[in-house]
Amino acid sequence: MNGFASHGLDEGAFEDKTSISGGLRTFDAFPKTKPTYTRRTPTGGYTTLVLSLFCLFLSFSEFRRWFAGSETQQFSVEKGVSQTLQINLDAVVAMRCQDLHINIQDASGDRILAGDLLKKDPTSWAMWVNPKKVHHSNNLGDKRRREDMEQEDTHVAHVLGEVRKARRNYKKTPRMGRGSQGDACRVYGSLEGNKVQGDFHITARGHGYMEFGEHLSHEAFNFSHIINELSFGPLYPSLLNPLDHTVATTDTHFNKFQYYLSIVPTIYTRTFTDRIPLNRTTHSPLASASTILTNQYAVTSQSHEVPEQSIPGIFFKFDIEPILLTISESRGGFLALCLRVVNVISGVLVGGGWCYQLWGWGRENVQGGRARAKSGGEGMLHGRKEEEDEGESVA
Repeated sequence: MNGFASHGLDEGAFEDKTSISGGLRTFDAFPKTKPTYTRRTPTGGYTTLVLSLFCLFLSFSEFRRWFAGSETQQFSVEKGVSQTLQINLDAVVAMRCQDLHINIQDASGDRILAGDLLKKDPTSWAMWVNPKKVHHSNNLGDKRRREDMEQEDTHVAHVLGEVRKARRNYKKTPRMGRGSQGDACRVYGSLEGNKVQGDFHITARGHGYMEFGEHLSHEAFNFSHIINELSFGPLYPSLLNPLDHTVATTDTHFNKFQYYLSIVPTIYTRTFTDRIPLNRTTHSPLASASTILTNQYAVTSQSHEVPEQSIPGIFFKFDIEPILLTISESRGGFLALCLRVVNVISGVLVGGGWCYQLWGWGRENVQGGRARAKSGGEGMLHGRKEEEDEGESVA
């Protein structure tokens, strides 16, 4: 009835010959088309090439994102027992070394004669004023450049890289020329203090604290200073702190510089695990090649002239926050990466296939409509062709 037998065709030619496969054909969720009924076109080849390149680009982007990892910041209460805090200072004061008095006094009542623990080198003030390295607070260009540098120091990869390649010591004091007298003093070094709230003072000899000896003449006061390094914890000179490479000057003898610092213990880690090794005794985190223990701080400063009854100088007041900031760099599993790549490739191929089919369907409809319009909108069964042929045969 369907004409297959008259043309020597059999419906069984379109079915699977094996009985088992023929039974499973009912459950096939992926129907296939025989190669005989498919047609390949150059347009389809170009589309496949474009989609393949797009899949390759997205797959490379996913792999690069996975390899770089992602950063997370987590605040928590600082665990463990810590007793001391290392203070690192490298500053140049526009006064002679023998005229300076430096000490630390903390909330526990301990007083540390920092002047005896830190190194003092006579130097020239003009040798340290370098506009390329020293930050001026009133310069907008310096502020923007400094903000960009400080932003880099918040990333784990940058911090670990800088720490590995940098030396953990202080630079040597530049030599002065022959016959030149030092009009400034470089104070630098590291010392241990109690991990509690404290004050760090740089004042003039005979002023600020009860001590024996001759008071310094007021005409010798000049607390203009350059801070090359001020950090807490292990010394990492390559990391930029808020007060590093800053300068503050004054034209008066009685001037008071005050800095208020809020210190936050910070951990930079790239362990790719949720656990950081701890010290068995103090239960505090341990430093390693992929973990750095340091301290960040925020600072507020003010400077003003004071009367002669007050004490001029440079005063650092620091307070330690009871929180711990952990900045960790994590990377997902390789299986998760494979799943994302498969999803990306399948989504591009499926979406591209749909777009290609819609485009082909639209093109066929437009071309078919033009053909029908050109032929007057009549089909093949209008009988005109046969009538013309009959007329020609009769003639």
